[in-house]
Amino acid sequence: MHDIEPFYSWRNLYIASEDERSPFYRQQYSEIEFTHAIYNYLIHPQWDEIGSATLFIKILYSDYDDGYCIIEMIGEWNDCLYNDIMYLKRNIVEPLIDNGINKFILIGENVLNFHSSDDLYYQEWFEDLEDGWIVALNFRDFVIREFESANIDYYIAFGKHFNDVNWRKYTPMDLYQVIERAMSRRLNPFEG
Repeated sequence: MHDIEPFYSWRNLYIASEDERSPFYRQQYSEIEFTHAIYNYLIHPQWDEIGSATLFIKILYSDYDDGYCIIEMIGEWNDCLYNDIMYLKRNIVEPLIDNGINKFILIGENVLNFHSSDDLYYQEWFEDLEDGWIVALNFRDFVIREFESANIDYYIAFGKHFNDVNWRKYTPMDLYQVIERAMSRRLNPFEG
């Protein structure tokens, strides 16, 4: 797992540790010292800690004018034992919402498992967004099934439109526009 780096091709456009509105503003990173692990497996030092023992993230891009954020994730999303959604919601999502973000793109290729608890934080997150949304891209099928069995699909959009998106080929703005169009069709199926 220590070889899996957060996506870095957009660093010329955005770096969360240099963004005054980011929860990771002024975060210092090591290229050689591995300090975080998921179940005794070291992870790359560029991943950001959210307070969870098993889930780490990287904010790849935030656009406060258009109100969206792209977050890559790694690890085990475990609400049952570690209440990961609480850490994500309180430590990351709320500061972003306070700065105008109401659309979240979560990239889950490296999320290895999901263990549910209740859906209260998901409901709260969804209700905080007003005209926004939460989209899960490229999560593994068995993780999606766990989301569905926990009824989290009511709050987070995932599925056929978002399962196999080759997001790395886009700029952040282009990816956002692709997702925005898909969400617009999903939310307003009888419009244009």
